[in-house]
Amino acid sequence: MTSRRVVITGFGAITPLGITSNDLWTGLTNASCAIDTTKAFDPSGFTCKLAGEVPDFKIQKHLPKFHRKAAKLMCRDIQLAVVAAEEAIISSGLITKGIDPDKINVDSERFAINIGAGVICCELDELSPAVAKCITNNKFDTKKWGTDGISSITPLWLLKYLPNMPACHIAIIHDIQGPNNSIVCAEAAAHLAITEAASVISRNSADIALAGGCDAKVNAIMMLRQCLAGRTTTQNDDPQTALRPFDADAKGSVFGEGSAMLVLEDLQHAQDRNATIHAELVGSGSSNNIDPSYKHLEADGKSIQYAIENALEDAGITAEDIDLIMPHGIGIPQDDLAEAIGIQNALGNAAEKIPTWPTKSMLSTTGAASGAIDVVAAVMAMKNGLIGPAKNIDNKAAGCKLNISTKPQQKDIRYALCCSYTFGGNTTALILKKFDGQVK
Repeated sequence: MTSRRVVITGFGAITPLGITSNDLWTGLTNASCAIDTTKAFDPSGFTCKLAGEVPDFKIQKHLPKFHRKAAKLMCRDIQLAVVAAEEAIISSGLITKGIDPDKINVDSERFAINIGAGVICCELDELSPAVAKCITNNKFDTKKWGTDGISSITPLWLLKYLPNMPACHIAIIHDIQGPNNSIVCAEAAAHLAITEAASVISRNSADIALAGGCDAKVNAIMMLRQCLAGRTTTQNDDPQTALRPFDADAKGSVFGEGSAMLVLEDLQHAQDRNATIHAELVGSGSSNNIDPSYKHLEADGKSIQYAIENALEDAGITAEDIDLIMPHGIGIPQDDLAEAIGIQNALGNAAEKIPTWPTKSMLSTTGAASGAIDVVAAVMAMKNGLIGPAKNIDNKAAGCKLNISTKPQQKDIRYALCCSYTFGGNTTALILKKFDGQVK
């Protein structure tokens, strides 16, 4: 990072384990599993019938009165992001227009936002009537789409599904007038968004930034895509044990939904307002998968290795300084093994000693939200001096030498490494440091 230090002063999360970050922490440390049979749609025709679904919530309760009419333009992804952002901002002690317009304590022009998003799929009940009008002799007629189909869709329909809309809605709600950006790089999006937000602060373009990710993959179109790509497990009988990252019996992943947000802040700015500082972001790195098939990580995990090495160099530390690894770990055997090899090659012998805590066996794979959720979990682990137990990892896969424990561990965590990657694309790594109160 640069001379302007970036710290975390707030965080929020809405996940299959609950609608707050405390729910996330309680669930993870108790090894609770939120994966179950899909309820959002009938999954009977799908090879994977499981999902990680967020408990019921009412979006209107999380919106200020002046923005409640906009709820009709919020798809699931946007709603999840709005809820996580609200918790993060409140926890930071900042008061925005969306929290209390009479007690605002933030300079909106020095407040940035950067959110990672995935491919946002529309709901079938919104699209199917228009598609039905374009069927001729049991085939879709593209010519009819322009004349008959598209006229059946509300003109504002697209605004629900643009991947920059989570950041737009949140910026309007909280009057965030600083740099606004959206990064759409699937599972790596949240880490990349956090990195960019930190850079905005580091280069003095803002004092505060909201950053994180959101994704809602519990959607028939999205789930069909994952099933057809062969990424999902077909072990539907026992949802609690279906997703098994780094385990010899792993059969594939389970997909879900969620969002997590962080309030990043210039250290001096945070100290001037006596904010609670939860951790410091000290390093980041990224790379790109070079597997020509673009379906999996390359077998030797080089892209993960390079991302971690870049993050270590950025942080100015060595592998021996790391006290916790939050891997991506999604239960697809060859990708998990490639990630493990990449981590092991980047960290050397230290990889076998550093506690590694995979979380997706409890949460499901939440796409662009997953990296931010793991960062929140890492921050809470630092604060509590506790690493939760791993779940569904009874017999590590051959070649995986990571130190994964199925029991909780009390530990003083100085540095935490968080990793993420996309399917055949970006790889990222972030390094968090426990804030020691010292000013360099």
